[in-house]
Amino acid sequence: MRHVALVTGANHGIGAATAEALAAQGAAVVCAYWTVEEEPDPAVPAAYRTNRAQTADAVVTGIRERGGDAVAVAEDLTDPEAARRLFDRAEAAFGPVDILVNNASGWVQDTFSPATVDQHGRTLRPVTASTWQRQFAVDAMAPALLIAEFARRHAARGAGWGRIVGLTSGGDLGFPQEVSYGAAKAAQNNYTMSAAVELAPLGITANVVHPPVTDTGWVTDEVRAFVERSTAHVHVATAAEVAGVIAYLASDAASLITGNLITLR
Repeated sequence: MRHVALVTGANHGIGAATAEALAAQGAAVVCAYWTVEEEPDPAVPAAYRTNRAQTADAVVTGIRERGGDAVAVAEDLTDPEAARRLFDRAEAAFGPVDILVNNASGWVQDTFSPATVDQHGRTLRPVTASTWQRQFAVDAMAPALLIAEFARRHAARGAGWGRIVGLTSGGDLGFPQEVSYGAAKAAQNNYTMSAAVELAPLGITANVVHPPVTDTGWVTDEVRAFVERSTAHVHVATAAEVAGVIAYLASDAASLITGNLITLR
């Protein structure tokens, strides 16, 4: 049976690599994305802003050229109706979704401290209702609503196989200098762990992947030097390396892996 995957944030980075990896396993992939225009930051490579501002068309073209099936769908995940629309679009294109990858992020750096730049020189903002809303809408609310829509449709058709994978970040002491990002990811972790327990009788596994520092266009020489001297990191990963783990969790071989937060180093 061919699987159908919905991957959010699939226009670049880990999301794009995951869409490609799932397509290589034979899944038809809905590449959901939303373009983001950022103000230039001297400490962030221009490539990262370019990546976030592009569509998923090139990802879809590459998948099709390799013999796979994919469609690109622009969808604003801050809209509570986005989940329903994405599943409707997926079903119209390929049939019911049985793999959900919650990868998209509304990433913005905010802080409680008076600092205006982080340890890498990137611009910091104070925590405001705006920074909180951007993070929690995309990184917490959207995954919750997507999981709910996935589960509802799965149960309604009497399906017995499903995979949910989320992406997280942060640590035991929150995420200093990216505090709303870390908090929103912690909420997503909790939603996904609840899904692992509640949806297990429906044949659905649910796991969260915590990538290492991954070069999706934002990694500078200074960041690489930080990783080299860090005791918590081994090396800067590629998006494809992380995607390989996600694709495995979405496979038949991973049927016994659920309810885990898997930290990659």
